[in-house]
Amino acid sequence: MDPTTQAFLAAIIGAIVAGGAVLAWHVSDRQQHHAAPVEEPVLPPGVATVLSVLRSSAVVVDDTETVLKASAPAYALGLVRGTSLSSEELADLVRQVRRDGQIRETEILMSRHGLPARHVTARVAPLGSRLVLALVEDRTRERRVEAVRRDFVANVSHELKTPVGAIRLLAEAVNDAAEDPEAVKRFAGRMLTESDRLSRLVQQVIELSRLQGDDPLEAPMPVSVDDVIAVAVDTSAIDADSKRISIVTGGVTGLEVFGSEEQVTAAVANLVANAVSYSDSDSTVLVTTKADEGNVEISVVDQGIGIPEREIDRIFERFYRVDPARHRSTGGTGLGLSIVKHVAATHGGDVRVWSVEGQGSTFTLTLPRRNQEAGR
Repeated sequence: MDPTTQAFLAAIIGAIVAGGAVLAWHVSDRQQHHAAPVEEPVLPPGVATVLSVLRSSAVVVDDTETVLKASAPAYALGLVRGTSLSSEELADLVRQVRRDGQIRETEILMSRHGLPARHVTARVAPLGSRLVLALVEDRTRERRVEAVRRDFVANVSHELKTPVGAIRLLAEAVNDAAEDPEAVKRFAGRMLTESDRLSRLVQQVIELSRLQGDDPLEAPMPVSVDDVIAVAVDTSAIDADSKRISIVTGGVTGLEVFGSEEQVTAAVANLVANAVSYSDSDSTVLVTTKADEGNVEISVVDQGIGIPEREIDRIFERFYRVDPARHRSTGGTGLGLSIVKHVAATHGGDVRVWSVEGQGSTFTLTLPRRNQEAGR
């Protein structure tokens, strides 16, 4: 081989060696400055689809406590803030489940700034080796209903004691006064009064319990407002006559609402009965109606004792009495306005009150109007 060829081959080999050295240096430099990518946990097939249709609040958390996936209700409930769990108690439960793989369930009171606290139940379970699934149910409404029922039972028990105890005492008095016809007659009259009061209380408790069930109207029908007012006025006619109170009706006639005639009549009758009970003798109670395209308003105006401003917000509470002494003297149960409120809610309406102490009150029941032309 001649010297020229040898020199050419040597140059080629040198270039290859130099290029390999440069390439090896670049590869080594990339390995030193770029860490190998960490494999991210992947949701098992179908999990994302299931979470998207769940009504419960669901959250999937990885081993770095990062939220990988959350259902829409979870965001609405405020469980997730960014990519983290907003509840430290829930986050701690997730960590416990990740440590030992045991399914856990607990109740959590979630406090949110500027909003009411919410009662939730959380069930947390492992989802594979690195993921944890938390299912959260909002139990706030159930807790509130339980509290209302407990208060309702306690109030009913307390209210029933008064007429039942009075009837027992009067019965003993009648027995002791068996030889005195006048006393027997007087005590028997009192017993009739207390038994009537007890009967009204039981009937209104049953009616209010049915309304509080939040059940939809079984068979809503067109209800004539004129007929409802006529029945309500007739129901209170005897009490009004005894106090020389005039019940005057007026306003737009021929109106109809859609719902339960029994419930609407009960609501208006309670408003008229309250107006008569709390009005002085020789006064007037006015029942008027008006309507627009969407609603019917039934207003009951009295010239009674009125309601103190500080108590207006509480008058629709069960068993609440503005004037307990006067309420007992009139035989009131303290449930009438609660029934009115629930009837309005059941029918998609509202009830409001205007009152000035010592001048009287105006209660207005608003119900959705039935369009007669559309009905035909």
